[in-house]
Amino acid sequence: MSNDILRWDLGSDRILTIWVDQPDQPTNTMTEPVLAALQEVVDRLEAERDTFDGVIITSGKDTFFAGADLTILRDSGADDIEKIANGLDAWKACFRRIETLGKPVVAAINGTALGGGFEVALAAHHRIALDKKGSQIGLPEVAFGVLPGAGGVTRVVRMIGVVSGMLNVFGQGQRHRPAKALEVGIVDQVVATEDEMFAAARAWIAANPDATQPWDRPGYRIPGGTPASPGLAANLPAFPANLRKQLKGAPMPAPAAILSTAVEGAQVDLDTAFAIETRYCANLICGQVSTNMIKALFFDLNAVNKGVSRPAGFEVRRAEKVAVLGAGMMGAAIAYVVARSGSEVVLRDVSVEAAERGKDYSRDLLERAVAKGRITPGERDEVLARILATGDISDVKGADFVVEAVFEDLELKRKVLAEVEPYLADDALIASNTSALPLRELASAVSRPADVIGLHFFSPVDKMPLLEIVVGEHTGAAAVARAFDFARQIRKSPIAVKDVYAFYANRVIGEFVDQALSMLGEGVHPASIEQATTQAGFPVGALALLDEVNMSTTVKIQRGQVAAIEAEGGTYVTTPGTSIQERMVTEFERPGRLAGQGFYEYDDTGRRLGLWPGLLEHFVRPADGAPESEQLVPFEDAKERLLVAAALEAARCYDAGIVTTVAEANIGSILGIGFPAWTGGTLQYIDQYSRGDLAGPAAFVARADELRARYGDRFVVPTGLRERAASGEHIS
Repeated sequence: MSNDILRWDLGSDRILTIWVDQPDQPTNTMTEPVLAALQEVVDRLEAERDTFDGVIITSGKDTFFAGADLTILRDSGADDIEKIANGLDAWKACFRRIETLGKPVVAAINGTALGGGFEVALAAHHRIALDKKGSQIGLPEVAFGVLPGAGGVTRVVRMIGVVSGMLNVFGQGQRHRPAKALEVGIVDQVVATEDEMFAAARAWIAANPDATQPWDRPGYRIPGGTPASPGLAANLPAFPANLRKQLKGAPMPAPAAILSTAVEGAQVDLDTAFAIETRYCANLICGQVSTNMIKALFFDLNAVNKGVSRPAGFEVRRAEKVAVLGAGMMGAAIAYVVARSGSEVVLRDVSVEAAERGKDYSRDLLERAVAKGRITPGERDEVLARILATGDISDVKGADFVVEAVFEDLELKRKVLAEVEPYLADDALIASNTSALPLRELASAVSRPADVIGLHFFSPVDKMPLLEIVVGEHTGAAAVARAFDFARQIRKSPIAVKDVYAFYANRVIGEFVDQALSMLGEGVHPASIEQATTQAGFPVGALALLDEVNMSTTVKIQRGQVAAIEAEGGTYVTTPGTSIQERMVTEFERPGRLAGQGFYEYDDTGRRLGLWPGLLEHFVRPADGAPESEQLVPFEDAKERLLVAAALEAARCYDAGIVTTVAEANIGSILGIGFPAWTGGTLQYIDQYSRGDLAGPAAFVARADELRARYGDRFVVPTGLRERAASGEHIS
């Protein structure tokens, strides 16, 4: 071959193996050089067809093939639609020549094959997957705001049908283990070793010398039928309804485009289906939403997971014996994720009975995992054996990492840290799990303040991926590096935040929540507030979120923030919603779901029943005659108030150095508070904002100024952002 990407290996058995092995790259990706190399190979395959009996396509990497070059996708705009469409069609044409070669072609999938990488395998007549640990197979493009545009939707529909494709492959963007991919029907065989993989490929080629794709054979019918088939026609209306329910009105175009591609493509011939797929895909790629999502969920997330703020010059260090102090909800969950990472855990509380109750959290989660077949009983027992539940503080002796997780009370935390220090290893990292308390007040409780760091976990710890690493004024660089290492050890995405009250995520969510409560105080119906929240793209309504977090906690954070601002000589800006949480907790005794009553009513199982009718009586239509009119707050304003207020606080935090990188600000908002993924995160929302003839920060600032004029000083634009807007500069 004239290229160094694909290797041509013709065996004595007349089986040709094509090895894909991009030089100087850890994985194979769908780049223009790879396309050119593949086109060259296809030319040779067709020219030398009589010299071989079959083809195996495999990878020279540990993985099979990754997807497209996301840099190109991220940077494509409205002017690039034709270029992107031509590129998609070029890949399709190449794949089509492979599947109509007239010789059997097998994809030997020796590792992960996702997105465009799996579309390479779909062009083969037979797919054999190696059951390698960590291997994933699927078409996850919807998670990045696009769709599988190199034939993925069209071929999967013709392999397993519209319904199964939507539910199991491209509609949800699932990443399947090889065995599950076999069950779904997108691979044909799963083998245990590479030798078995190549042997199975050769055996299949020998048994199928005249292999063709099912859709190229006479009499072929799409599994489950076309939209004209009565059975499928009866089921199709459920899909748009489910999409509406799933998206809740959020501006996410990809899921609908995928459904349209599948349904429209199933009604026409293959070439027309490919054209439909290209049209939808090119428009998504060149739209703003996919740009936002690719930037945040790939580039920013990768930067965060690689430790963008981790101090350089320190070797990666693993926590071997971790002491978790406090076996309440947070401590129990922290003990679980640490034990799952393979470390020894000492879960200490005031008594062994209390500690054992904390360990029950791990027992319950592990039993569920066994019941679902995710782990074996032996693996469950290994994890539980790593957790020592105790009331004896001497059991923490020699721990090289401690996480204090007692109640959010400053003096109690100080007492616990001072008590445990003598038992720890000399260089143990001392971490406090706090959601708002300043680290400087805790560090003075021990003799080594340079080894004290804050770790703000989000609840539920076993599900929430974000971890805020709170860096105090005396925290040493080595301690920060170790905290980042610990975060990755327990599979969390870490962001570094400055030691100020409420840190980053809670400050941002506080502004979002305040706007929801302000609208309630202004007379907006609570159902409209919840609708505005979900249509803006947040996963749940703002009032439902407050119930989940529990207002007993958020009221304390609000009080602390008021005190912190006033202590610094500032003035806390009040709004029509400022007093509502306080009243809900103290006057109405409705702090949230945990208590069985909050903004919503709940049954005995904790299931949400509906909004509390008292909200209308006490806030929307109170006796003092406050207005009840949705016209006071147009619905578009309601949605944007939630987004703009949160983004403004993120900009303030960025300017103040509370969070120091754009990637951490964006990912912290998405993973920590559920800021809508379609925006790309708080700072990307500012950068991508467009209105009329304005775009970027200039457009955002103009909109914020409008909202300030209507709804108050919570929409004051920070100086740094206003200066960027004036100069035409973006944040990132």
